[in-house]
Amino acid sequence: MGRMVRIFEGRFGRLLLTDLAPRDELHAQDDPTIVLQPGEGEILFLNPRETHLNLDSKRALVFHAAGEWLRHGFPAVFSAEDGKPFAETREIITPRIRQLAETLAVEVLNDRFLSPERLEFMLQELLLSIVETYLARRRASSPLWRGSRFEDTRIRRAIALLRAHPNDGLNMGQLASQVGLSRARFYDLFRICTGFSPRTYLDLLCIEAAISRLSSGRGKIAEVSAELGFSAQSNFTRFFLNQVGVPPSEYRRAAARPETEPKPSE
Repeated sequence: MGRMVRIFEGRFGRLLLTDLAPRDELHAQDDPTIVLQPGEGEILFLNPRETHLNLDSKRALVFHAAGEWLRHGFPAVFSAEDGKPFAETREIITPRIRQLAETLAVEVLNDRFLSPERLEFMLQELLLSIVETYLARRRASSPLWRGSRFEDTRIRRAIALLRAHPNDGLNMGQLASQVGLSRARFYDLFRICTGFSPRTYLDLLCIEAAISRLSSGRGKIAEVSAELGFSAQSNFTRFFLNQVGVPPSEYRRAAARPETEPKPSE
């Protein structure tokens, strides 16, 4: 299947960055497959054992999601009995999922900076966004979330607020109050639902937003820093260095000249 550029494997399944050629076939085995084409206007879904014939040359992220990982997060959606969780093969991509796709593509190319925690966070965000966007509108909301780690509507609302404002200055006590929880209860529930503390989740969203802007070349680093709520560029540089391992200026240079030779599985 095409020319493999990067391969990642983990409990989430297998994520491939590949250059597809015309008439390449994409196969979903026993678990669903999601295909993201950075820059394209659609997202492709393959139910288990379905095949799709590619018609154009394009770079794509192909996510063979592990069934057990899917059911852990969304048991009512990806039950073992439901052989076709996706009703449509193609859907119009949303701005949020487009940003995730583009950031994932940048991150996997610059994989020497990509931590397993950040990769799994983005894939979890991708699946949560897919369930919220494409599946929730076609199924009754209550059964859709039943048994899910994300069943609590207050935590889903908090996640939406964090996405809308991935800002270093966001006050977690105020966020807890906005969703009707005490600070202590909010922290407990949030970690149970997402696997991350609210602060870590916000930090990961900040890094995702920063990488999206840095890799696109939009704006100076000082502008990215201010947009993300840092009081000084030096604070943003320190934060980015701690999270990614290199300063933002070096990441921007690497994103502009990525290493594209195939690499072994991480």
